[in-house]
Amino acid sequence: MAGGRGSRMKLPIEKPLLEINGRKLIEYALDALEGSRHVDNIYIAASYNGPETAKWLEKCGRDVNVVHTPGVGYVSDMVDAITKARIKGPVLIVMADLPLITSGLLDEVMALYHDVPSPALSVYNLLSVCRSKGLRPDTVFNKDGQLIVPSGINILDADNIHEEQEDYNYILNNHRLAVNVNTVEDLEICSRLMEEE
Repeated sequence: MAGGRGSRMKLPIEKPLLEINGRKLIEYALDALEGSRHVDNIYIAASYNGPETAKWLEKCGRDVNVVHTPGVGYVSDMVDAITKARIKGPVLIVMADLPLITSGLLDEVMALYHDVPSPALSVYNLLSVCRSKGLRPDTVFNKDGQLIVPSGINILDADNIHEEQEDYNYILNNHRLAVNVNTVEDLEICSRLMEEE
């Protein structure tokens, strides 16, 4: 998913095209997807809010399929992209602003999906991990007494994408899921974490 305006960044560049350590934000997500053992095809939902992102994707030389969405909202654009791409079966949804995710992490999530009874799976991180890195997430849930933050990684059943799907909550304690770049401050924290690795 690479269709958000990135309005919270307050910068004159579309968020997926922002650079961290000399590489575009979206390139990190693409690297993780391309390196996964379980990803067959990559579809990028690029909305009309991000025309430069769509142009870059079409010229980047990577084996990706760009699906143009209206840009009216995350869920609506996701459903629109899956429908237009005619995807069937399980579909992994990854936000373009997760520069620290890895192929191994995605493979772990997809392997677990086949062992859970629910048609959908949502990945969360502990709020304490986010706070330990200086991050202030916008969305926090209480799950059985634990404060958790959605990571921006989900698996859904594309065959039933127009219906609400019961999801399994996979809760991790992993700083790589903590960094969802939504602000300039997040960008600076992410750059610092990359330098520390």
